[in-house]
Amino acid sequence: MGARHPRAIWPMIGEVSRGGMGTEPRSVLVRAEPMVELRGVYKRYGEHEVLRGIDLTVARGEVLVIIGPSGGGKSTLLRCVNALEPVSAGEVLIEGRRLGVRDLDRVRRRVGMVFQQFNLFPHLSALDNLTLAPRRVLRVPRQEAEAGAAELLRRVGLAGKEASYPHQLSGGQQQRVAIARALMMEPHVMLFDEVTSALDPELVGEVLDVMRDLASSGMTMLVVTHEMGFAREVGDRLVFVADGVIIEEGLPVDVLTRAREERTRQFLSRVLRS
Repeated sequence: MGARHPRAIWPMIGEVSRGGMGTEPRSVLVRAEPMVELRGVYKRYGEHEVLRGIDLTVARGEVLVIIGPSGGGKSTLLRCVNALEPVSAGEVLIEGRRLGVRDLDRVRRRVGMVFQQFNLFPHLSALDNLTLAPRRVLRVPRQEAEAGAAELLRRVGLAGKEASYPHQLSGGQQQRVAIARALMMEPHVMLFDEVTSALDPELVGEVLDVMRDLASSGMTMLVVTHEMGFAREVGDRLVFVADGVIIEEGLPVDVLTRAREERTRQFLSRVLRS
């Protein structure tokens, strides 16, 4: 896609990779400049408080994994980061800039989100699902957008599926298209909300592989998941959220194997048994 998208297609945004020879250790990653900050964030629906004073900072290039019970506030936290939900109190900052009502377009371009349900347009091919937003929002010419979309589909293992419609793809393939679609907007941050929960077990691995590659490229990621193996392998930091608050946080291996808080240990005992 001309001079724009080939550079950004598989993000060099974070410019720090994980693993292998000559890469920065994770301790360096988490000392990088803040990419996302939540300061005293509350979210209420009527009298029901879903988030109760969340304070959280995610560094540029960091992979933050969020775990916790259903209804604990994990998804709402992500939706506040990309302004799908306005906060009731507190503030959200993206790259040091406070998120306000006038910043919605900027945030939607810089913060990509992938949901549990694929949310692909059923009447559009995989290629058209990827190119719709860049063409209409960023005014990228069709030929340029299609070249970039084809490259992204190749990167997520879907070369040759450009003309396929969602109903012709497996669940894992549809979710990979959804990830590629989010990346077409050249986001600086990617949010993943239980993206494997709706998949058959044999399809989970192919989606997690794409997320591993994305993490190794240096993309800043906030990942809500119940995939504890992925959390341990890929996450730089893990937070346990329940009842609208952060109960515990630390290195994934520390939280998963020797959690300090009883509430965390109870949750993990149930999840790891299942």
